[in-house]
Amino acid sequence: MSLKDNRREYDYGTLSRDSLHNNPFTQFSLWMDQAIEADIIDPTAMSVATVGQSGKPWQRMVLLKGFDERGFVFYTNLGSRKATDIAVNPHVSLQFPWLQLDRQVIVGGRAEALSATEVSDYFNSRPLSSQLAAWASEQSSPIASRAVLEAQFEAIKQQFSLGEVPLPEFWSGFRVVPKEFEFWQGGENRLHDRFYFQRQQDDWNISRLSP
Repeated sequence: MSLKDNRREYDYGTLSRDSLHNNPFTQFSLWMDQAIEADIIDPTAMSVATVGQSGKPWQRMVLLKGFDERGFVFYTNLGSRKATDIAVNPHVSLQFPWLQLDRQVIVGGRAEALSATEVSDYFNSRPLSSQLAAWASEQSSPIASRAVLEAQFEAIKQQFSLGEVPLPEFWSGFRVVPKEFEFWQGGENRLHDRFYFQRQQDDWNISRLSP
């Protein structure tokens, strides 16, 4: 089958204005719960799009590690491309691709650094192997081979074999404070349901978009 013929109908469900919550965080929480209950793969996975000093956009998948009405939280190495992009341009976009439910959510907002306490608490809750990996990887920097990476991991493992793994100074996290949301529900005949939320001071303006 050629790529141009690779298509299917989107018939999981519909999204109406009457069924849509006025608070986008409430709507997101509902859809997240349904994605988890549906046992889809990696329901907390989200694409983070950034634009750095060069003006070029870049995307990567990360895991959402918390959300509430303050925003959406993820963690990263401060030397990573995403973090260096955010340092010069904090405006980012998130996308949750719940394709098995014919759904996606897009969030646009500003990334703000998490507090030292938040970062420390989360780092200390991570499995030991994840803590060691944070030290071993100079995220986004060139590396000669997989063998070099594994050697760095083993060296770090030996270094911290007799005690707790401390929080690296170069490892932190961000909270994306939303300014806009889009909820997309695939529909039959490509007549998708799309609702756009835009923050208006302490409230949200809601509009339906053409598919």
